[in-house]
Amino acid sequence: MSKPATSVSANVLPEDLALEIRKLAHDLSNALEIVVQTGYLLSTADLQSPASDWLRMLESGTQKALDINLQLRNYIKAHSPR
Repeated sequence: MSKPATSVSANVLPEDLALEIRKLAHDLSNALEIVVQTGYLLSTADLQSPASDWLRMLESGTQKALDINLQLRNYIKAHSPR
């Protein structure tokens, strides 16, 4: 039995959902940019331990969040209606 012409492939997000997730990913990118820039500014300060350790933790966590956000954006792009 064939699928109705109006059905959506299991690999494609419904357009309204794709748009909403894309908007959220964009907003997340903007928020992460604030964290990245703040980390950069902190890195220009002469931080002593333990603050310098905390900055490295912040930078590590920020990079992980950036990587996840990029994966999310790539997934959305690959699974959005064309």
